[in-house]
Amino acid sequence: MLILGIDTAAAPCCAAVYDTEKGQILGSTVINNKLTHSVTLMPVVRDLVRNAELSMEDIGLFAVANGPGSFTGLRIGISAVKGLAFALSKPCAAVSTLEAMAYNVTAYDCVVCAAMDARCNQVYVALFRVNGGKVERLTEEECLKTDEAARMLSEYDDDIMLVGDGAFIMKKATDDEGLENVKIAPDPLRYQTGYGVCLAAVNAPQLTPEQLMPMYLKLPQAQRELMAKNAEAYKERKE
Repeated sequence: MLILGIDTAAAPCCAAVYDTEKGQILGSTVINNKLTHSVTLMPVVRDLVRNAELSMEDIGLFAVANGPGSFTGLRIGISAVKGLAFALSKPCAAVSTLEAMAYNVTAYDCVVCAAMDARCNQVYVALFRVNGGKVERLTEEECLKTDEAARMLSEYDDDIMLVGDGAFIMKKATDDEGLENVKIAPDPLRYQTGYGVCLAAVNAPQLTPEQLMPMYLKLPQAQRELMAKNAEAYKERKE
C-alpha cells in the first residue's frame, strides 16, 4: 500500500509517499519558507506524486499529523487530506505530530522527547522510547511548563534526544535542571517530515474523512481571550 503523509502542524510544510510493501520512501518534500501552508501544500503534494511517477488514485491511505500544533496549520492539512480522501473514496489516518517526529530518529536507541513551542514558556511534549528501530510511547501528549517537562525527563537515565521546534527551549530547561544525558537531534532529523507521518500511520486506525479531527491541547488564543473577557465582564456585573 502507498501512504501519502502530510504535516502542516508547524512552520515546515511536509509531504511524503511511502510504500509499505517495499518498506521504501518514494519521495519526500519539506518546504520551510514564509509562505502559508494554504499556498504551498497542494502544489507540494501534486509535484511529489507526479515526480514519483504516480497518480493520486495510486495512494491507498491519506495520513496527516492532526496535532498538537498551529491551529491554522492543522486545519489546512486536515482539510486537504479530508478532501483528497473523500474525492477518491480512500481511508484516512490521523497521527500525533509528536509521535511522527519520533520516527525521524529510529537509527538511535534512546528516549525521544518530542517538544513543540506552545509559547508562554510552555511546550507540547510527549516521550517515546526508540529501540532497534521500533518506537514505543512512554507518555501521552501534554502542554507543560518547560521546567515541568524538564523534571519529567529527570526520571530517565537513558540518553535523551530532543526533537521539534521546542528542542532548544527544552535543552535550556534541562541544562537548568542539571541533566547531562540530553542532546538535540541533528538538524535534518529535528523537525517534522511527511516520512515520519507515513511511518506512524502504518499501524494507525483507518478513518473515514468525516472522522478525521484535529487534536488541540489548549484552546486557540482568540477563544482564550474571549473567555477571559467574558469572565471579566461577569465579575464586573457581580460587583
